[in-house]
Amino acid sequence: MSNAKPLPLLEPEGQGVAPCCPPLTERPMTAEEAETAARMFKALGDPVRLRLFSAVASHVGGEACVCDISDVGVSQPTVSHHLKKLKEAGLLSSERRGTWVYYRVEPSVLAAMGQLLVLPAAA
Repeated sequence: MSNAKPLPLLEPEGQGVAPCCPPLTERPMTAEEAETAARMFKALGDPVRLRLFSAVASHVGGEACVCDISDVGVSQPTVSHHLKKLKEAGLLSSERRGTWVYYRVEPSVLAAMGQLLVLPAAA
């Protein structure tokens, strides 16, 4: 029995964290767990999305205004499309403040992403 926690992902509407998947070494994934994890990795498989995700995750204060992270070499509508895909995959949540949208990565998502691929320590 592992002490690792299941991978939490945000619900698509951003209303809370739901468990996803165990670490790969704990047990085989169910079909549903594999679908959820694949959606997350697919979202991060695009270089622009990965840069946007990194920009949000590393931004001071743990959240970033879209106006601060849109300089990734693509047009603003394309940035919005990629941010939407990251939200749909449960990797980002957002909040509108006036005319700007602020994005954040839930700390539990980052921790769980790391735990999914961690090999257990040798006994």
